[in-house]
Amino acid sequence: MKYINKDTKTFKIFNALYNGAKLTQAQAEKQFGVKNLRAEATRIRNSGYAIYTHTHKAGNGVMVTEYEMGKPSREIVALGYKAKRLGITL
Repeated sequence: MKYINKDTKTFKIFNALYNGAKLTQAQAEKQFGVKNLRAEATRIRNSGYAIYTHTHKAGNGVMVTEYEMGKPSREIVALGYKAKRLGITL
């Protein structure tokens, strides 16, 4: 598992999600100066955390993607164990 440096924007996003926040790209840019929330979510996922995306239509008709941290599904956990048995490591 990779370490998330506390002095980075990735950690700021991680901390917000870890504490229950749901973030959109606009919120991440306004609150944390993050221009690419998708990339930050990928970095956090690669560190071993379950980050989920939900897309919905906002009141103005624009599609918005929201990110949140959650519990990994049983399928993901099973895939991790299978990968370990096969000798696949990060």
